[in-house]
Amino acid sequence: MDTIEVVTGPDPTASVIWLHGLGADGHDFVPIVHELDLAGLPGVRFVFPHAPEVPVTINGGMVMRAWYDILGVDLARREDEVGLRRSRQRIEELIAAENARGIADSRIVLAGFSQGAAMTLLTGLRHADALAGLMCLSGYLPLAAHTEAERHTANAKTPIFMAHGQLDPVIPIARALDSARALTALGYAVEWHDYRMPHSVCPEEVADISGWLRKVLSAQEAHAADSRP
Repeated sequence: MDTIEVVTGPDPTASVIWLHGLGADGHDFVPIVHELDLAGLPGVRFVFPHAPEVPVTINGGMVMRAWYDILGVDLARREDEVGLRRSRQRIEELIAAENARGIADSRIVLAGFSQGAAMTLLTGLRHADALAGLMCLSGYLPLAAHTEAERHTANAKTPIFMAHGQLDPVIPIARALDSARALTALGYAVEWHDYRMPHSVCPEEVADISGWLRKVLSAQEAHAADSRP
């Protein structure tokens, strides 16, 4: 997959794979890197992939970048399972690419906005090795009925950050809250935030993202240091 990369320092020891939303591309969240306060962390590589271009049913079949098709306004009842699972494999390949560059799974955060957030949860909960964290912005849990049977125990304790706009007209906050409750019921540690905003990102959210990234990556750094002989 084509990607855009931004590093916060030389010789990165951690990676954040950040997935964009419907109709956007990898450029969408590049500017946010410079707004994050990651003071005290070693270098972090941010990877922003471009989703494939596919026809999107809800937009009259218009071809645009999308991780999966949107079949209708009811995201829970009609889901593009084939597209979701196909994109999951693409994201697994991105994780493997970071592994090949020396970044362990425990130093990788999966992040995403809207469709990208859905892909973060779909992929991260099924990934076979423990990740540093899952960050779900203005998204929801896709294929929710399959989660319990398909999830991998490796990420049972992986921290999950969920944030949503109270005024979101695209993915109503009720859907996100239902997802957070479902994850909590399955035993996941969900950190929930909501803000008075629509389907977007706000400065308060960026500050909370900064704090959460520092927390999960610092914890993994400390764990790695303790494990060294």
